[in-house]
Amino acid sequence: MPSLFGSQQGDSADWLAVAVHADRIDVARMELSPTGRPAVRVCESSPKKGSDVETLARLRKSLKPRGVRCASLLLAGQYQMQLVEAPTVPADEVKQAVRWKLKDLLDYPVDAATVDVIPVPSDATGVGRAQYVYAVSARNENIGAHMRLFHAARFPLEAIDVPEMAQRNIARLFEEPNRGVAMLVVDEHGGMLTFTSGGRLYLSRHTDINLAQLTAPSAELREQARERLVLELQRSIDHFDRQFGFITLSRLLLAPLPPHYDLQPYLAEHLYLPVQAIDLVDAIDFPGAPELRDPQLQTARLHILGAALRSD
Repeated sequence: MPSLFGSQQGDSADWLAVAVHADRIDVARMELSPTGRPAVRVCESSPKKGSDVETLARLRKSLKPRGVRCASLLLAGQYQMQLVEAPTVPADEVKQAVRWKLKDLLDYPVDAATVDVIPVPSDATGVGRAQYVYAVSARNENIGAHMRLFHAARFPLEAIDVPEMAQRNIARLFEEPNRGVAMLVVDEHGGMLTFTSGGRLYLSRHTDINLAQLTAPSAELREQARERLVLELQRSIDHFDRQFGFITLSRLLLAPLPPHYDLQPYLAEHLYLPVQAIDLVDAIDFPGAPELRDPQLQTARLHILGAALRSD
C-alpha cells in the first residue's frame, strides 16, 4: 500500500515539489545549504495542455529532475487530517491502531484508506496530558491514481505531502528559539492557521473566510468577514494555550498580502499576540524566481515552496 509521506532518506537533500491543480501544475525546487539560506532554483505554474500525463511529462523533460528528490503536494479535498488521541501501542503498531480509530470518522470504509501519522509533541514531563497524533488519510483509489499519474509521466515520485506540513516548513524559518509561532495563510479558497514550535506542527485549523470576503465591495461585508476571522483566531489561540501551555507563542505570522488588504494592522489591533506580515525575502533567496519578490505571488506559491523545503 502506498505511503502518504514516503521515505525521508535519499542521496540528495534537495526537493522538487509538484502540485497538480485542475487547470495547472505548480512546481518548485529548493536548494538547501547546511549553513546558508534556502534558495529557490525553480518556481513556476504551467497551464495544462493536453492530459495531466502529457503536461507532467513535458515538465519532467524541461526540469530534468534526475538526482533530485520529488514530492507531490495534495490539495484540499484530496485528503483528511484529524487529531486523535495516540494509541498506547508499540511504535510499529501505531498506524494500524490509528486506522482503527478512524473507522467512525471517515465517510468511507477505513479499509479503503491510506493512512499515515504525524506525531504531536508533548512537554518534557507528559504528566497528566493525553498524547495526540494527526491522522492523515486519503482514499486508496485516489492515492493509487496519483502515483500512476507520476509513473506514466516517468516522474520519480518519492513522497506525497499535505499543505499543513508545507506551511509548517515555511513557519519554522521565522521561529525564535524555544518559542512557538502561529501562521495564517489566506487565499481565494479560505484560510489555514498552523501552530508550530521547534519545527514541529502542534495544531492546524481551517476557516472558510477567503480573500474575496476580506475585500468585498461592501464595507459592511468586509467588516463582518474581519470580525469573524478575528473571532476564529482568538478561539484557536485560546485553544492552543489550553492544550499546549508549555509553549509560549511569540507572534502570529501573516502570509504576504498586498498593502491594500490592510489586514495586518486590523489583526494587530484586535489580537493580544503581535502580528507580523512576513516577506519570504527575509528567509529565502530567489535566484531562480526573482518575480517572487511580489508579495501577492508569494502567497499564491507559499505551499508549493513549503513542500520543496522538506528536510526531516
